[in-house]
Amino acid sequence: MTREVILYIGVSLDGFIAKKDDDLQWLEEVEGEGDNGYTAMYDTIDTTIMGKRTYDYVMEHAEAFPYPDKKNYVFSTTEQGSTEYVDFVNENVVAFTKKLKAQQGSKIWMVGGSDILDAFIKENLIDEYIITVTPHILGSGIPLFKDNNPQIDLVLVDSIRYGQFVQLHYKVKL
Repeated sequence: MTREVILYIGVSLDGFIAKKDDDLQWLEEVEGEGDNGYTAMYDTIDTTIMGKRTYDYVMEHAEAFPYPDKKNYVFSTTEQGSTEYVDFVNENVVAFTKKLKAQQGSKIWMVGGSDILDAFIKENLIDEYIITVTPHILGSGIPLFKDNNPQIDLVLVDSIRYGQFVQLHYKVKL
């Protein structure tokens, strides 16, 4: 039994996960409901994976590190070592994640980084897609999906409305 990788992410109606300058403020300007399903997802994981830009954004905008009770890996070409909460990884993200999936544990949350996401999609490493659509058309920015992806067939597990958000939950069809 291998561990599953979850993508839990917000996206504009036209498919962007951030503005070009990594701005996510637009996500916080929407009336949601409760925590928009975050705790339900968070309780299923024991590990996070993210890129250095995502980590830097989180550290700049959070009052405290938001995942202190999880094992956290940050992929970076410049940073090395560890902090109180994070291990910096300088390995190939796909090879590293395949090793993680083979270990004992709960689900792994791919927090972000469009480059990591793109590598995962191209290798079909994501098992569950939990995508929350926001009522925005941004017009440009960082796309959820880049070009030249393989076909990946999904099964709709659930769709839930959280105020102005709509969350789509898919699993990869086996």
